[in-house]
Parts: sequence; structure tokens; C-alpha cells
Amino acid sequence: MGRQELYAEVLEDVPGALWTCKGIDDARVKVAPGDMERVVVAIDPAVSSSETSDETGIIVAGSALCNCRGTTEIHGFVLDDRSGKLSPNGWAQAAVQAYEECVADMVVAESNNGGNLVEVNLRTVDVNVPYRAVHAAKGKRTRAEPVAALYEQGKVHHVGLHAQLEDQLTTWDPLSSTQSPDRLDALVWALSDLLLGPRERCLPTVAVRVFG
Repeated sequence: MGRQELYAEVLEDVPGALWTCKGIDDARVKVAPGDMERVVVAIDPAVSSSETSDETGIIVAGSALCNCRGTTEIHGFVLDDRSGKLSPNGWAQAAVQAYEECVADMVVAESNNGGNLVEVNLRTVDVNVPYRAVHAAKGKRTRAEPVAALYEQGKVHHVGLHAQLEDQLTTWDPLSSTQSPDRLDALVWALSDLLLGPRERCLPTVAVRVFG
């Protein structure tokens, strides 16, 4: 509402989009719970770093007990969006910094484009950062729909405003959009890991440094 009244931005829902402005706003909270169960940093890496490249999506999200719907259950909380047009070393540094500052449990990253190079980039910044690679075996819409359903159920809360992420969520039409929704992809990886994946899949890969 502030963006519309103060900056004359017209924010309308896009037909076909999986998220709505109202759905995000209705579940928005000002502060995150103090006792997070888990926190992850999710990366959707760009394949290049030129001025015309896609952004690298970097989203921080956590899970915690919440009783906003009248019963205590695990909900997701979107904590930060550190996405941008970054070099491989730039997004690795940004992800590790987010991991440290947000006291995260692990870094999750899509490995389709970069393969093992994603982990190598992270290890050059912090050799011991807990990391788990995820592979996109399904299309973007198929991956995004279960997470969008969690929003519809009121089980995901944005902590504060994440304007660029929310613009992408509410304008991306999986049937007609041509741009790569990198922030959206990273969000889907984060919330899938926190709320949809079995616990066994959450075991990180940790590099071991040998001294001697």
C-alpha cells in the first residue's frame, strides 16, 4: 500500500501468476521468531556475470513453530533477499556472508548449470560451509506450485518487505513469462528444503580440513 500511495506504483495481480500481492501481505510479519528450527541460504546461480546476464538468486529462509492459524505448526519465514548480478566469486561471498550473519544451518544450491563448480566457488570462500546440491529434475512450474500452495494456506510469512522478490513472485506467469525468475527459484529451493523435503535430504556436505 505504501509503494502505491507514496511512489505511485500500480501493483496489480497478474493473471496466471502463482502468487498474489494480497496473499503475501496477509501473512507478512514484522519480526521473525526468535527460536528458528532451521535456517538455510538457497542459491540459484547465473551461468555468466556480464551486464546482460541473469541475476543470481540468493534467498535466506527459516522454519519455526507458529500458531497464527489457531494450531501450532511449522511455518516458513522469508528472512532476506541478497540476489543480484554477481560474479561467481561475488555470489559465493554473498551466500557465505548470509550464512554467517543469519546463523544458517546450510547452503542449498541448484547444480544444473554449474555442477560441481557451485560447491568449488563456495569452498574458496569457506572450506567448511555446510552445503547440499539440489538438481532440477522438474520444470519451474512443477517445482513452484507446491511452494505457492503453502502461501495460499498461510504457512509462509515474509519478514518485512522484499520488494524485488515479491514483484517477481506476483508477476511470473509460468505459461508466458520468458525471463528466468532467479529470486523465485532460490525461494522455491529454500522453502522446499525447509517444509517439503524429508529430513534425510537435509544432510549437508561438509569439507574436512586436515591439519598436520
